[in-house]
Amino acid sequence: MAIERQLEQEASASLRIALGQIDVTVGDLQANARLIEQVAEQAYRQGAQLVAFPELCLTGYPPEDLLLRPSFIRENRRVLQHLARRLPPLVAIVGFVDSESDIYNAAAVIHGGEVAAVARKNLLPNYGVFDEFRYFESGERPLVVHVGPYRVGVNICEDIWYPDGPMRLQSLLGGAEVIVNISSSPYQMGKIQDRERMLATRALDYRVVLAYVNLVGGQDELVFDGTSCVIDEDGVVVARAPSFQEALLVADVDPQAVFHRRLHDPRRRQQRLRLSQAEAPPPTDVVRLPLPAASSPPDRGAVEGPAGQAQVRPVIREAVPFLGPEAEVHAALCLGVRDYVTKNGFETVAVAMSGGIDSSLVATLAADALGPERVVGVTMPSRFSSEQSVEDAREVARRLGIRFEVIPIEPVMRAYLDTLRPLFGDRPFDVTEENLQARIRGTLIMALSNKFGWLVLTAGNKSELAVGYLTLYGADTTGGFAVIKDVPKTWVYRLARWRNTWRGGPVIPDSVLTKAPSAELRPGQKDTDTLPPYEVLDPMMAAYVEEDRDAPGLVAMGFDAATVERVAAMIARSEYKRRQAPPGVKVTRRAFGRDWRFPITNRYVERLARPSSGD
Repeated sequence: MAIERQLEQEASASLRIALGQIDVTVGDLQANARLIEQVAEQAYRQGAQLVAFPELCLTGYPPEDLLLRPSFIRENRRVLQHLARRLPPLVAIVGFVDSESDIYNAAAVIHGGEVAAVARKNLLPNYGVFDEFRYFESGERPLVVHVGPYRVGVNICEDIWYPDGPMRLQSLLGGAEVIVNISSSPYQMGKIQDRERMLATRALDYRVVLAYVNLVGGQDELVFDGTSCVIDEDGVVVARAPSFQEALLVADVDPQAVFHRRLHDPRRRQQRLRLSQAEAPPPTDVVRLPLPAASSPPDRGAVEGPAGQAQVRPVIREAVPFLGPEAEVHAALCLGVRDYVTKNGFETVAVAMSGGIDSSLVATLAADALGPERVVGVTMPSRFSSEQSVEDAREVARRLGIRFEVIPIEPVMRAYLDTLRPLFGDRPFDVTEENLQARIRGTLIMALSNKFGWLVLTAGNKSELAVGYLTLYGADTTGGFAVIKDVPKTWVYRLARWRNTWRGGPVIPDSVLTKAPSAELRPGQKDTDTLPPYEVLDPMMAAYVEEDRDAPGLVAMGFDAATVERVAAMIARSEYKRRQAPPGVKVTRRAFGRDWRFPITNRYVERLARPSSGD
């Protein structure tokens, strides 16, 4: 009877879940484990009985070819065992690399100082930026953990994106009332809301509480937005963490409400019947653990902890609103810059500021991400630079509060021309001399980088990178990180105008926003001398690059046929430049880099069909 009364009491209580939305570093196993431990302690002090952390949070995501090193796999398992002994008395779900006869993307269920169960990722993505078939074997047995009276299914990232994924078996056969999905889902424009709609659909279809924890932070070209959430059995978001910052999301869930809701939903009976009539499904692993006693939680929002311990802001039973489109992209770019600079050990960044919109935005993003004291603006005027451009660069630097240096390149340019005159002879001024100016600037900014240890941030945008309207080894491609590499030109203006409405007032003068874009490498030069207007180029480029529309498809969308052929040819012949450009933050559906694989040596020409002259 005592056991029955205890079960009744347990069944009437809610389960407090915490989601540790953390920023880890690939390969820094010890530091990642310390962060997991510290946030688990915070979760315990908030009264959580279960805490979950993102996919592969112990190793960092994606570890890529580190996974081909046996020593890395062994060390990750050793650190996990050590971490398990140090965690507080709750159930913790931690992403790591499991190994048996092969390696697996896995989630460790830790309780009582040991790894009590392991869930292995069933569905491995191998598209876009993902390459998991290169490394991992697929898991086959979905896991359900009985935490006291509650049944909790554990799955990993891609597993949740498919209606017939492991969640189906965990819910219908394993009886899971709660599904915990640990994820490392990278950001792109529009994905945050799309992903949450998908999660809400899964929760509603299977009548489960869904706790989704996502990685946050920058890793090379990828940015992870976080935006973890808890969704109830009716598909309603009951708690949401902020985007692009670390957070500890805490929410109480009621598995009994799930049971009651299921009594009124006959779909589950039909689904189970179809499962029973189909081929035998793979067995579901079931592990039973005692329900951890909840600690006495502090007051709402308290963040106390041992001195010197990293603290992640708790978000308790609150659905933080989504950011607007410009604020979202701004936050993604700032996080990408901050993590790339900091995780690679740089203190200061340098930006070649021309007085144009691109470099003005890059300098602004750098100051926003790192603080103005860590940013140096360098303008390098030539004989073709207007006084207005130099003053615009100076004014942006002044408004941002960053250090500003002026290095005229005319003496260097004359030395180059004198050196080359015996070979050039009387040949007229052309793109050669234009590119010399850009390459002199690249050389000078890299000299400052070498001498002072600054990381150079380049200012080439996606529109220019697509059609090759930039100078290889010039200031717009030379450096360590290309901040707006995946930002189309029209979005550069959009972000700049939005940023001028943000805190502290306008930082980019109207003169920068209103003047015609120009590289200022020859008298009267304008971008439109070479390119279609950006209002035409950007949607055409998006359709061609991100959606793989062909030339006839672009014409059918209303684009001019001659312009389509010209732009397609420019994109094709510029691949060699893109391959040599620095990495940069991915924010669109398809960025040049990890998820764009176009051959350099390539004789296919995108042409429109012409009327046949007859055979």
